[in-house]
Amino acid sequence: MKNHPESTRACIKPAVIAAALLLVLLAAPGQAAEGEETEEALEYSRGVKQCMTCHREGRDKPAHEIFFSPMGITGDPDAPFAEGNHDCEACHGPSKHHLRRQPDGSRLPPAVTFNEKTPIEKQNEVCLNCHEKQSHMFHWSGSAHEVEGNACVDCHDLHVVNDPVLAVETQPEVCYQCHKEQRAQFLRQSRHPVQGTTSSMAFVGLLSCTDCHQPHGGPGPAGLVRNTLNEQCYECHAEKRGPFLWEHAPVQEDCSNCHVPHGSNQENLLFARQPYLCQQCHVTRFHPSGVYSGTGIPPEGADQRMLGKQCMNCHTQVHGSNHPGGIGQTR
Repeated sequence: MKNHPESTRACIKPAVIAAALLLVLLAAPGQAAEGEETEEALEYSRGVKQCMTCHREGRDKPAHEIFFSPMGITGDPDAPFAEGNHDCEACHGPSKHHLRRQPDGSRLPPAVTFNEKTPIEKQNEVCLNCHEKQSHMFHWSGSAHEVEGNACVDCHDLHVVNDPVLAVETQPEVCYQCHKEQRAQFLRQSRHPVQGTTSSMAFVGLLSCTDCHQPHGGPGPAGLVRNTLNEQCYECHAEKRGPFLWEHAPVQEDCSNCHVPHGSNQENLLFARQPYLCQQCHVTRFHPSGVYSGTGIPPEGADQRMLGKQCMNCHTQVHGSNHPGGIGQTR
């Protein structure tokens, strides 16, 4: 039987294609394995002494102040610089490759960089490895800051002696970077004693944002430390808690029915000036139902309900009264 080259080539082509496909399929797992080996090939350097060669005091990117912070306590077995841990690489990951210069003189970044080069989820994972079990982190999952995609380093600065967000004097400025509306409210005439925003407005701060809010998530609304707004307010204003013989319903319901928590241009952080605030609820009982206006203010007149403390000229116990005759909160 004679050979036919055309038919032979026709038979060889499918065989060649099948062999090529088989090689591709066999090579794919090998490539994946090689990729995994590359990932696992990341090695730790010989420790902080190598890092400080470039990151010591006086260099372009100094990080030496971390040794004066809680992170640098070598006697704490959980601290990055404790014996047996990996120093800087406890947070930045195995980064021996970072020590070698590339042909162009640059260096590859560490395994974990706390900037846009590393996904926020991976950055926060490093922090949570140590801090997740601490009590102030119990509500982090699902909190406003976590849902909004905030990184821990957006608020915290770890390579300094004193983290600004942890100090009463400097914490508000950190929070104001995002919460600009609250910054404006704290500049109003009546406000809680939180640190001023400029040197000309500065005063000794008695409160910080975290006295009321838990930035890592809290049990109450708006990340409050307490379960409700009223419970949070009672932490300082215990005399308003009650129970009272004669209670003022809006007080027991929610302090924010009458007060602005951060600041107001009305006295005592009120939403509006008396008696207009009071007449949002009280317009038909005891007094004439007509809404008061500026006609009761001198020189047009001198209505006692428009002067001084207005409604509180008589209703002095506006938060509640224990007097047997205090049904109208007058005593």
